[in-house]
Amino acid sequence: MPFNSLAPQLSRLGPGLVLSIAATGLAFAIHAVFPAVPAMTLAVALGLLSANIPGTAVLTAGRARPGLDFAGKHLMRAGIVLLGLKVSMGDVLGLGWVALLLIAGVVLVSFAGTYGLARLLRLPREAALLIATGFSICGASAIGAMAAVRRIKHQDTVLPVALVTLCGTLAIGVLPLLMHPLGLSPAQFGAWTGASVHDVGQVVATAQTAGTSALAIAVIVKLTRVVLLAPIAATAGLHQRVLDVRERANGAAGTERSFPPIVPMFVVGFLALVAVRSLGWAPPVALEVAAAVQDILLATALFGLGSAVRMRTLIHTGGRAALVALGSWLLIASLGLGAALIMIR
Repeated sequence: MPFNSLAPQLSRLGPGLVLSIAATGLAFAIHAVFPAVPAMTLAVALGLLSANIPGTAVLTAGRARPGLDFAGKHLMRAGIVLLGLKVSMGDVLGLGWVALLLIAGVVLVSFAGTYGLARLLRLPREAALLIATGFSICGASAIGAMAAVRRIKHQDTVLPVALVTLCGTLAIGVLPLLMHPLGLSPAQFGAWTGASVHDVGQVVATAQTAGTSALAIAVIVKLTRVVLLAPIAATAGLHQRVLDVRERANGAAGTERSFPPIVPMFVVGFLALVAVRSLGWAPPVALEVAAAVQDILLATALFGLGSAVRMRTLIHTGGRAALVALGSWLLIASLGLGAALIMIR
C-alpha cells in the first residue's frame, strides 16, 4: 500500500488502536496483581468503563471509534486463527469416542436450548444465534466467527460478547464452590469445567483451583468444544448461502452482490494451525509466543467491543438477553456436569 494511502488509514485507526493497546496493557497488569481475575474479563470491563465515563465516552464514541471497531473485528479474527495452535487432535481423540459424543451432545443441546429460549423471549434471530454460539462453543471467538459467516453487523456482536464474558467470569467464582458439595473428584471437576465454561482462559482460571490433574483434562475437554467451531461455522455459512441463492432467485433487492465464502478465510487459518499443532510442526517456543500473542489480540478486541456498550442502551435492551444468558449458563453447566459424571466415574 502506498504511503499516501496508508497515512490516512493510520490517522483514522491510530487513536482507537493506541487506546485499545494501552487498555490491554492495563488489563494484563491488573491480572498480574490479581491472577484470579482473567485479563479478558478485565479488558471487557475497561471497555465498558471507557464507554460510560464522561471523560472518555466522547473519545470512544468519536475519534477513537474507527480503530476500536477495527480491533473488535479484525484483531478478533486474528486471535481465532492463533487459537488453532492450542488444539491438538491427538489430545482430542485421546478422550475416546464416548467422551467425544458426550461433549458434542452438550454443545448441540446447549446451542439448541439457548437459541430456543432466546426466541421464546423474543430476541432477534441474530442475537439469539450469537448468544447460543458463544455460550455453547468458545465465547467471544465463536461469536466473531458466527457473525462473519452470517454477515451480522459488527455492532450486533457487542451485547452477546459482553454477556458471555461476564457469565464465564461468574463461573470462575461459582463452580469451585460446588466441587465438594457435589462430591466431585478433581478429574470430574476438570471435565465439568471444560464442558461448561465458555472461554479457554476462564476454563484455566476455574480448573486450576482443583489442581493440575483437573486443569489438564479441563483444557482437553474445552479444546474439543473449540474444534466444533469449524463445522458449526461451515454449517451456518452453508445455510446463509442457501438463503442468498433463494433471495437472488426471488429477485430481492441488494442480492446482486457476490456470495461470501461458506467458510471464511480466518476459519480456514484456524483449521490450518490445528493441523500444524496436531502434526507437531510447531516448536514449543513458537506455541508459547503464539499463545501470548493470541491473548493480547483477543484482549484488545474485547476492549474494542466493550467500548461500544452504552449502559443506558444496555439497561433498555439487554434485560431479556441477560435472562437468556443466565438460562444458558445454567443449562450448559447442568449438561456439562452430567457429561463429566458419565465420562469419569
